[in-house]
Amino acid sequence: MSIRLVTFDALFTLINLREPVHVQYARAFRPYLGELDPDGVKTSFKAALAALQKERPAYDSGSTAWWSEVIRRTALGAKADSAALDKSLQDIVRGLLHRFSSREGYKAYDDAIPLVEELHSRGIRTAVISNSDSRTRSVLKDLGFPAYLDPIVLSEEEGVEKPSKEIFIRTLEAVNRNTEPAISFRECLHVGDELECDYYGGRSAGMESLLVGGEELNQVLAWMDRRKQRE
Repeated sequence: MSIRLVTFDALFTLINLREPVHVQYARAFRPYLGELDPDGVKTSFKAALAALQKERPAYDSGSTAWWSEVIRRTALGAKADSAALDKSLQDIVRGLLHRFSSREGYKAYDDAIPLVEELHSRGIRTAVISNSDSRTRSVLKDLGFPAYLDPIVLSEEEGVEKPSKEIFIRTLEAVNRNTEPAISFRECLHVGDELECDYYGGRSAGMESLLVGGEELNQVLAWMDRRKQRE
């Protein structure tokens, strides 16, 4: 059975950070909080992110409040002055949310857009399934991904995250609203860089899965060509 839909993870599959996140955070902190140790920012960000992902999955309470708390904990963990942080947090959050809404914070992997275009030329639908907030949509648009990379299904908007099979089910339902004949899960391939969320998540929904990151996207067409030869 031929693949008719390829779904992609976003971060570290189609897009990458333009600079390491702790470098971008430290730069954003500097005008308000002075020079913070980049290694301290890096360690603190990882801890804050992991804690919020556990405490408030799928951006519970909204992505702005969610990221505001990550940013606050990151700065405090990097030994920022708490009074200065309280005074400037709103401005820092506004700047970082804007930065990570566009090409200012992200870049596309070299093979990402050409791959989506090649799949489209073969008559294969493409979509995104990402554990991220609504800014991912504006990032992909700003980086020049084609409009037919659609739908873009985001955990913040769905209230459910990979590896839950529910987010994969909702994606296929959205695709099939304007697809005839309907695509089955056996005709889908999910591509992503995380073993649990992407590889096992896709397989739990009955899709084929391919575990690759953005530097390995050339493997997608090779995998599909090998599969077609076996049919």
